[in-house]
Amino acid sequence: MKIILDAMGGDNAPDANIKGAVNAINKVKAEVVLVGKEEVIRGKIKEFYGKEIEEISARLKIKNATETIEMEDVPTMAIKHKKDSSMVVGFRMLKEDKGDVFISAGNSGALLTGATLIVGRIKGIDRPALAGILPAYHSQLLLIDAGSNTNCKPINLLQFAQMSSIYLRNTFGIEHPAIGLLNIGTEETKGNDLVRESYQLLKEKSKELDINFVGNVEGRDAFSGKIDAIVTDGFTGNVFLKTTEGLGKFVKISMKESFMKNILSKILAIPSLPAIKRFSKMMDYKSYGGALFLGVKKPVVKAHGSSDELLFEYTIKQAEKFVENKAVDKMIEEFQKEQKQHD
Repeated sequence: MKIILDAMGGDNAPDANIKGAVNAINKVKAEVVLVGKEEVIRGKIKEFYGKEIEEISARLKIKNATETIEMEDVPTMAIKHKKDSSMVVGFRMLKEDKGDVFISAGNSGALLTGATLIVGRIKGIDRPALAGILPAYHSQLLLIDAGSNTNCKPINLLQFAQMSSIYLRNTFGIEHPAIGLLNIGTEETKGNDLVRESYQLLKEKSKELDINFVGNVEGRDAFSGKIDAIVTDGFTGNVFLKTTEGLGKFVKISMKESFMKNILSKILAIPSLPAIKRFSKMMDYKSYGGALFLGVKKPVVKAHGSSDELLFEYTIKQAEKFVENKAVDKMIEEFQKEQKQHD
């Protein structure tokens, strides 16, 4: 297996990308290919580890790419004109079977554009969507779309629900995943035009498409453990995602400050340390890795733009599991079956 990593994408590139790959290389079986400016990557490895890349691991490689797609670049223009960027080179490698999964923390719009134009959509899917994993009560929550499609139609949300059902069933072994539609109320008359029309479409098509649609879900109930996936447009989903991450950070910082306030609170905290550590780990979004682009012909993973070396390490390990579980292959099979039934 070969994991392709965009070494130049993200707020902390290339340092965090390189360190994350080095940290992960002995924790995965796959080969990891760092795509980016070879001279820069080699220089950074020498600076950080005092070694050449070949001395660190025979499974750590470099693929030279002379350009970088920046966060402020217009996605379509960047993909079309920066043909030797780390992102485009990585996508071409994936398309040409020179790798099994591609990871980038770079420009989300460019990643979606490249995944769609270069790698291609699965037949029957109008728009690929970011599927991110969040913690929930005694379980986890799949959020789709987590930020790739800011303007959606009801058919897109229906397909997001269908993709999340297939993904959770085949990859996580959840027999009948509960799929909710994010809304401001549980009543079917609540919400804007998109949500109300999507509700009716999901209600009408859920049985035919084997979707366990449980109706509208308010944000406060999303983490109850009763919902396996929550469906929304990319704009709302990204706001939801970042608000959740921010709240998690706030809770962790507040707890730490409370326990460190004085000597008495420090002493009282000692018996609770194991529970505090478990809670802290559960609330840490870094341990959940990146988000898989569902709907693309091959595995593409979007890492957080602010990823540090730890998050890159987790995302690389997660990407290996995506390939091992054949998440994309199973998605293609399911949609092919559906297409045959309608032909």
